[in-house]
Amino acid sequence: MADKQALPRVTYSNVSADFGPLHDWLDVELPKFRAGLGEFHPNLIAGVADQHGVGYTVTSPIDRSLVIGSFVDADDATIKRAVAAAHAALPKWAARPWPERVELLRRFAREVAARKYDLAMAALYEVGKSRLESVGETEEAVDLVNYYCDEMERNQGFARPMARAVPQEETRCVLRPVGVFAVISPFNFPVALPCNLIGACLVAGNTAVFKPSPGASLTGRLLMECAISAGLPAGVLNLVCGESAGPRLAEAPGIDGFAFTGSHEVGMQLARLALTGPYSRPVIAEMGGKNPAYITASADLEVAAEGLMRSAFGLQGEKCSACSVAYVEDSVYDALLEFLVRKSQALVVGSPENRATFVGPLIDDAALARFERACEAARQDGRIVLGGQRLLDGAYAAGRFVAPTIVADLPADHWLNFEELFLPFLSVQRCRTLAEGIARGNRVQYGLTAGVYAQKPEELELFFRQAEAGALYANRRSGATTGAWPGYQTFCGWKGSGVDGKGGLGPYHLPRFMREQSHTIMHRE
Repeated sequence: MADKQALPRVTYSNVSADFGPLHDWLDVELPKFRAGLGEFHPNLIAGVADQHGVGYTVTSPIDRSLVIGSFVDADDATIKRAVAAAHAALPKWAARPWPERVELLRRFAREVAARKYDLAMAALYEVGKSRLESVGETEEAVDLVNYYCDEMERNQGFARPMARAVPQEETRCVLRPVGVFAVISPFNFPVALPCNLIGACLVAGNTAVFKPSPGASLTGRLLMECAISAGLPAGVLNLVCGESAGPRLAEAPGIDGFAFTGSHEVGMQLARLALTGPYSRPVIAEMGGKNPAYITASADLEVAAEGLMRSAFGLQGEKCSACSVAYVEDSVYDALLEFLVRKSQALVVGSPENRATFVGPLIDDAALARFERACEAARQDGRIVLGGQRLLDGAYAAGRFVAPTIVADLPADHWLNFEELFLPFLSVQRCRTLAEGIARGNRVQYGLTAGVYAQKPEELELFFRQAEAGALYANRRSGATTGAWPGYQTFCGWKGSGVDGKGGLGPYHLPRFMREQSHTIMHRE
């Protein structure tokens, strides 16, 4: 068996690499990891275990009899202690020279890298992510933290001199920390998304109370252990878990800002909450998407079908960037649909413990209910050309498995073309021209990602000029609307997908966690 230090690196784009050695290693290690699940994990405040609150148990969506672990839904007093710990740690942490904060966050990244396979296996069992999705996410988490450290260095701590009105005047502009952030992350990327928010938040000089999704409590705990092992000072990062802990944390006195990834509904609630009180507080939020893709007559249809399939059905469609609607020019509609169905039929649905699995289980019963509602509407108002049913036979009975679903001939104004589903569900729509398709795709309230398949320069120019989304992709086999990576593609939500017109993974993320200050000093003549 290969040494894990020599295993191939996984990203969302290197889909053609040889991952045989990685799969061989996981074949041996996954059963060992599974056997160690089920332990009790309390919250961590200032590095100390805290058991105050109501206990809860997390089971795997792969097999609902498999207990991931037991955790504590933090009560009001626990939340108050966590916020107080973050405030107590704030003055010294914010006053540290920024190179020292960078070094400590780089240590954190090294700890995540050292435990990346444990984190990946935890994500696999907690979320039902495929093997490559899980390992790729942990690689991204490491790159995210390191990228924000690089950005802090590139910008010299975000302090720059300004012009002088008179020779004896010295002026500069600096960005300073905001304070204590509530960091609230979702289930679907339980390693990368917290690292995206925590890494930027802490290197900028803030402290944080971190609340992972209840179903991703184990990965949240493992990330906290990485932070402690890296030597982050007590109270700089604190962990509170549980379903009710999120609302408690959001409304807790002493929170100076919010960093959130999740639903549009909750994100907007936080945005409104941040405007209450004597002054507004920053909200850094990414809030989902509908993510259309456009296929023109000039497209390579085989590449387009591959990209659609990967974006629509990777991680069971439970990605904010998942492709949900495809607009296809009439002249190639039937041919594209044939390619797409053939490729999607070949996908393996099942437990991600198996190396061949591409589509795992839905996360919970609410997702299953949404799937059944969507399929019923599609049967009534359109034509299901693939899937449309829950899988119940054999090993499927232990989890929430559904068939990847492709729907044709829905009316243009049907709700399935507008609402975020978070499911392996793709509506394929006809359009006469690319311009018409883009106009229809822009009608949704979201604006996160979009993709196009076209070979004509004027079509690409039209797409990049008119598509209303923050992350745009053209002719990408690895994913029509998915696959952003830190330092390569920024990830910004327009319209209802974001709050401030800036995004993560790029050069404008760190300043979102800071506020501007002008310094003027008059020296003696």
